[in-house]
Amino acid sequence: MKTLLRILRLRWFVPALLSSLLFGCDSSVVSRAAADAPSSAPSSDMPHLVSQGGQELMTVDLSRIEGLSIGSVKVVALPGVLEAVGQVNFDDRLVSTIISRVTGRLEDIKVSQWDTVRAGENILSLYSPDFMTAEAEYLEASSGPRITGPLITSGTYDMGADLKTAAIKKLELLGLSPADIADIKQATPSRWMRAPISGIVVTKLALRGAQVNPGDQLFSLATLQRVWITADIYEDDLSRVHTGQSLEATTAVYPGQTFKGVVDRISPALDPNVHTLQLLCQIKNPGEKLKPQMLARVRIVTRPGMALVVPQTALVFEGNVYYAFVQIGPNTIERRTVQVATWNDQGYARVVSGLKSGERVVTRKSLQLDAVWRAAHGQSS
Repeated sequence: MKTLLRILRLRWFVPALLSSLLFGCDSSVVSRAAADAPSSAPSSDMPHLVSQGGQELMTVDLSRIEGLSIGSVKVVALPGVLEAVGQVNFDDRLVSTIISRVTGRLEDIKVSQWDTVRAGENILSLYSPDFMTAEAEYLEASSGPRITGPLITSGTYDMGADLKTAAIKKLELLGLSPADIADIKQATPSRWMRAPISGIVVTKLALRGAQVNPGDQLFSLATLQRVWITADIYEDDLSRVHTGQSLEATTAVYPGQTFKGVVDRISPALDPNVHTLQLLCQIKNPGEKLKPQMLARVRIVTRPGMALVVPQTALVFEGNVYYAFVQIGPNTIERRTVQVATWNDQGYARVVSGLKSGERVVTRKSLQLDAVWRAAHGQSS
């Protein structure tokens, strides 16, 4: 009996001991694992983003980025010559468009595109019954009896003259010149259209045998004796230019040759994306060397001005946008969008907008700082 009790006590004690050892071991393992696990809370010296006044800023220990330098946005004097890049275009005051004034058919065409024509030269023959009708009315009014005398009240005493005047006006509206009208001896449905100006055929839409209607464009003529150069200037330079200002234009095609001109017009509106506006520069074109769409550089003699500049190393280019890192506090920076322009001094860029004089910007290691910014931005999201 005693032996049986010992066996039962042993059977109860052994499982209890094993259970105690196992649970004690598991508890110590969990405690050590919890102690060794890294904390999920961010360290205070790690870069992180903060929002201040609606602006996204980054707090970072700048001393940890080896070689990083910070400098100020500078104000420098602009030279007394304003340079701008532009493009040659036709002076639209020297462009003439020839349209059909009647319904008819093109019988003959004397010129092709890029031909040079003289004012008054025949360029195409147009067949239209409208010509024949108008000419017949003119001949009838010209040959009819003149009704004059006291039997006709004032204002209507010469009806024949009124009819002739109306017939002449109708022919003029159809494109006939006074000389053409004077030469009319009999009505005819065909008429030659003449070049209204001397110039070059820049557009030819007319085709022999084609049917045309009033308002259809047939040709465009232009002269290159005087051209426009459309140049872009920055908003800050607007006060330095005015209409009538003398300028010189140069091209890579004709090195060493200058073309004289003046500022003819100034655009009333700015491009909001790049803060520029356009100048229309009227340029004399001896020998018609300047051609439409040719690139040119204009130099306008003007009074000196001021501009903001930063080192090019301060800029980060991403997605067609330039950025600069502005120091807001000892270890607080802002990634700011800026608009820049080329500058004569190598290694610098002119600031059009986005920065102010005296602001502190990162001038070296901007790319490394940008990588830190993007990493912090990815962690915050």
